[in-house]
Amino acid sequence: MRAFLIGLLLAFPAWADMSGFTPHEEARYQRLIGQLRCLVCQNQTIAESNAPLAQDLRNQVQTLMRQGRSDAEILQYLTERYGDFVLYRPPLKRSTWLLWGGPFLLLALALLIAALVLRHRRVAPPPAVDDEALRRILEDRES
Repeated sequence: MRAFLIGLLLAFPAWADMSGFTPHEEARYQRLIGQLRCLVCQNQTIAESNAPLAQDLRNQVQTLMRQGRSDAEILQYLTERYGDFVLYRPPLKRSTWLLWGGPFLLLALALLIAALVLRHRRVAPPPAVDDEALRRILEDRES
């Protein structure tokens, strides 16, 4: 019996995987955990993170996949539980518009300030020259 089980594991390497996923499911799993942010780490997905909470989230994703849930259902479940912060690319919603539009607003503001500064430089009159002071300076230089 033992030799039979070992033979089965060698014949079907995907079954020998700890997760028990087929290569297609493993690719789906990797894609999903690559879309989820580690709640403890900065700028890391749960696929990249070694934090215990990231491991818990990876296990949760595996469990949800085994329950037959779709990708959208898994992401919705985790979003309901942890908020949009858990998504590495949060959706464009009323609560996240500043996150998506903020860089463009800052760029527009910087361009506006640059345009105003350049315009002010062109319009500014040249400094007034005191003819009498200029004449004295030239006379002092010549003498």
